[in-house]
Amino acid sequence: MARYGELFLKSEPVKRHFIGMLLRNMGKALSASGLSCHFETPRGRILIHGDHPEAIADVVSRIFGIVDVSICSRTSSRLEDICEEAVFLASASLHAGMSFAVRAKRQQKTGPDSQELGNLIGSAVYDHIPGLEVDLETPDLELFVEVRDFGGLVYNTRIAGPGGLPWGTQGRVLALLSSGIDSPVASWLMMKRGCEITHLHLDAGRWAGKDVPMAAIENHRRLSLWCPGNPLSLVIASSEPLYDSMDKLRIPPRYRCVICKRFMQHVAGRLMEKEGALAVITGENLGQVASQTLANLSVISEAVTVPVLRPLITYDKEETIILARRIGTFDAHPGDLSCRAVPSMPATAAALETVKKCEVEMNIDEIIQGTLSSVRFVTSLNGEIIKESKI
Repeated sequence: MARYGELFLKSEPVKRHFIGMLLRNMGKALSASGLSCHFETPRGRILIHGDHPEAIADVVSRIFGIVDVSICSRTSSRLEDICEEAVFLASASLHAGMSFAVRAKRQQKTGPDSQELGNLIGSAVYDHIPGLEVDLETPDLELFVEVRDFGGLVYNTRIAGPGGLPWGTQGRVLALLSSGIDSPVASWLMMKRGCEITHLHLDAGRWAGKDVPMAAIENHRRLSLWCPGNPLSLVIASSEPLYDSMDKLRIPPRYRCVICKRFMQHVAGRLMEKEGALAVITGENLGQVASQTLANLSVISEAVTVPVLRPLITYDKEETIILARRIGTFDAHPGDLSCRAVPSMPATAAALETVKKCEVEMNIDEIIQGTLSSVRFVTSLNGEIIKESKI
């Protein structure tokens, strides 16, 4: 059984559409894992019937829009049948000296209420297994029971899902993806809000550490595990000419980071129409580094007229790392990810007029056109790189 959260708050037409997208995504993911099943959609729940419940639960628990998943036993609505199944499930885990609690819910408005139902089922378990204790706060085992129109559901685990909205319900965005920690988490958060993703990585060539390109591709590959059954595209473009130009023309080093970030926005803005994207996503966080002061973010955002979304804008670094570990993009030993263009004293409040003057001197439009004329495409599916090509 899978539960969804805020979908339940939508209007009926929107809810039906979102649940349809959710079922589509679940079907693709299960098919990609070689699992066959069929669905039922009683109010507020999705029942998934298949021969490998543990494997199904593992896949479904990674689907955006799902709050949690439980492996259930289904019974009739008769209290005797529900109690029998609860006793059977409890007997596999409980013995004398252990504690338990029953969490019961009912859909019907007749018969025992939820508290009475929990008491009746708990009494059956207590009578069957001598020496048990009831602990409603921190029990050794929780038994969950739902009595619904179609019958009873009994289970003892709730596997957390990512929540959010189903993949594909909010359109496509173009996410800037680096080799680091922040941008993969920002991309995942937008996936969680229902966005389809195209990734863009700017390869700095000799100005970056030797492990940067492969680390960015690895981030992309790992993120494809979160949209199983759906190909995930990565565009790789070169930013090496940008740094070469800044070095050759002796652009004041203090402006390099802001010019670099504006260049990324310029390239992303040009790619958006081709990719059908509606916004640019970055991993920027307010005040984390010099280029991410409020003054500099304003200058960077001016480079494009499209929405720039920054889902990590208020996150502490440790919060981002915790989430990166959870979603599988954190690497404790990533290799050489250095940036050799970072100045010793970057500007924290670069003047827009000064930055634009530097860009004119560099002929930034020509560099952008050159970057877009030769890009690589990497496609991942279900955690595997399935295609690489160039134009």
